[in-house]
Amino acid sequence: MASRTVRRSAVLGPLALALLTGPVHAAEGRADAGASSAVLPAPDPAALGGRLRTALAQGAPGAMARIDDHRLSPDDHATVYKATEGIADRGTKEPVNTDDRFRIGSVTKTFSAVVLLQLAAEGRVRLDDPVGHYLPGLLPDARITVRHLLSHSSGLYDYTSDLFARTVPGFEAVRTRVFTYRELLGLSLRRPLTQAPGAGYAYSNTNYVVAGLLIEKLTGHPVRTEYENRIIKPLRLGDTFYVHPGMKIPGRHTRGYLTPDEARAPLVDATEQTVSWAQSAGALISSTRDLNTFLSALLGGRLLPAARLAEMRRWIPAGTGQAYGLGLRRRDLSCGVSVYGHTGAVQGYYTYAFTSEDGRRSLTALANASNNGRVHLTMLSTLEPAFCGKQAKAQGAAVLPYPAGEDDFAQ
Repeated sequence: MASRTVRRSAVLGPLALALLTGPVHAAEGRADAGASSAVLPAPDPAALGGRLRTALAQGAPGAMARIDDHRLSPDDHATVYKATEGIADRGTKEPVNTDDRFRIGSVTKTFSAVVLLQLAAEGRVRLDDPVGHYLPGLLPDARITVRHLLSHSSGLYDYTSDLFARTVPGFEAVRTRVFTYRELLGLSLRRPLTQAPGAGYAYSNTNYVVAGLLIEKLTGHPVRTEYENRIIKPLRLGDTFYVHPGMKIPGRHTRGYLTPDEARAPLVDATEQTVSWAQSAGALISSTRDLNTFLSALLGGRLLPAARLAEMRRWIPAGTGQAYGLGLRRRDLSCGVSVYGHTGAVQGYYTYAFTSEDGRRSLTALANASNNGRVHLTMLSTLEPAFCGKQAKAQGAAVLPYPAGEDDFAQ
């Protein structure tokens, strides 16, 4: 078993580094700045490490978590907590490291939503316009708006349900394949809408495929360029990449292992893939530090004007104790604290990236496993010791499941 580490240190954190670049987008005021900062319990690093060890016992080769807490220092030196368990590579037995890069799945959706909300702030798109105003004839229902895409309320069928009906064969069929956005949309449009547009929350990767098409139409640039120019470079996210259609993760990284549907079947190394089946819905690569920086900047009001951040946080119900805005999840924890961010599942990786209401405490956790419901729920429970500390309820009571259909595939 690889050596375990649970560490705490005080360093000049990524929040401070982001401030050195100046504001990414002129803010009209910090959304909910300072809310609940006095009452957020201290993290419980020992309990956090215990959750990671449980994930290993349930089948994950490795697991890691990083907390960046800027609440304790007036000069913005972060208190950083790091916890690691297990291995990054089953061949070399190299231990996981919180500096490793990994595939972040649907945390990509938050990046895509930020880009579109910045474009809305610039007057280049209106959230309540029909998508057909910008992409005529693309969708089967003229009532579907940009807001419906970003809030998963369009009713567009999630094509990944068909692609990955059989987990490993489905993955191997697309591992090296390169799709266009319109090809992915075509897979969705073989099926009727699942509901009337705006009827409620119904998670679908198709929404963010169309969002990618819209970004490219509005800007004339690939989504990679917009991620880099609007988010990655201004925030100095040195571990964050959009390499599609490339298959490799650049630099030091944790390998990802897919669990087959068949009991006791060997894990499948899914590290190298195009992720072309997801693209703007789930193809970014990042690290624990970069995701904490990103979410701190977002909820801290430095990526969007206050009015647009408020739009992002217009919630619709998305299951017990959770809600969805525009590319942003809210989860309500056992101690009464709510946290904001996204989760991501892509073959081989489960990612959990959340921050406090004011953006001053952020957690990113990763297991290099997927298609393993027990690991998924255990890793989701890392939010409890990170944000509720010793006030967290027992693990079993604290974890709220996802709505049906969301426990895998770029969730």
